Amino acid sequence: MDELNSSYSPELGDWVTLTTVFQPLEAFMLRGVLQAAGVPAAVADAHLVQAHGLLASAIPVRVLVPEGCKAQGEAVLAAFHRGDFRLDESGADDTDDDIKDGNLP
Repeated sequence: MDELNSSYSPELGDWVTLTTVFQPLEAFMLRGVLQAAGVPAAVADAHLVQAHGLLASAIPVRVLVPEGCKAQGEAVLAAFHRGDFRLDESGADDTDDDIKDGNLP
């Protein structure tokens, strides 16, 4: 697998497939979302898809999580697909307002 994948932790159970996608970039993005939410995650088969470009539409890329974290992973993915992690359109956030007011975080 990849060095950016979460490390294996036996007490959380074996790796299980949380979702499959057909673009390696999407799989890496989902792994990052899961890891940022505290869910260990890994991407599998991305290099296989990249090596066999003509078969890419037939080979899914798997996003894996430990079995003990699958429910939490499903909740994070559902929140992501709902748009809960969407950034504000203006590009500003609360931190910017605090800095302008002299209140450093």
